[in-house]
Amino acid sequence: MTLGLAARRNLDGGEPDLGPPGTVFAARDPRRGGDAPGGGGSGNTGTAVITRTRTQTRKPNMYRVLLLNDDYTPQEFVVTVLRKYFNKGVEEARRIMLHVHQHGVGECGVFTYEVAETKVTQVMDYARKHQHPLQCIMEKK
Repeated sequence: MTLGLAARRNLDGGEPDLGPPGTVFAARDPRRGGDAPGGGGSGNTGTAVITRTRTQTRKPNMYRVLLLNDDYTPQEFVVTVLRKYFNKGVEEARRIMLHVHQHGVGECGVFTYEVAETKVTQVMDYARKHQHPLQCIMEKK
């Protein structure tokens, strides 16, 4: 919000000070009789400048969590992993498992870095616990 040109002029009648773009100007508070905090009107005779800073939020980088094919991990174990850690339904888990089996790699999901890292760790720990060499990795999308 920017006040009119008259409100931006210095009290001595000089040229207006427009300042940088995005600057908001405020006139003296007429109830106090001036700019001084105590009222009375003694002290500053100019205008107050209020600046706004705009914060830019960025979307976080996303990471793909991938399962790698091997010759030893049972297909049903892969389906179990997909259902347990990636909340996939039976049909979708089987489809992803077959894709991993046929193409050597399959995408389980896309997550932020921390979530992807956690899921990779959980899957790897679960596979080791059950003595399977299943590999799970993450890559930046």
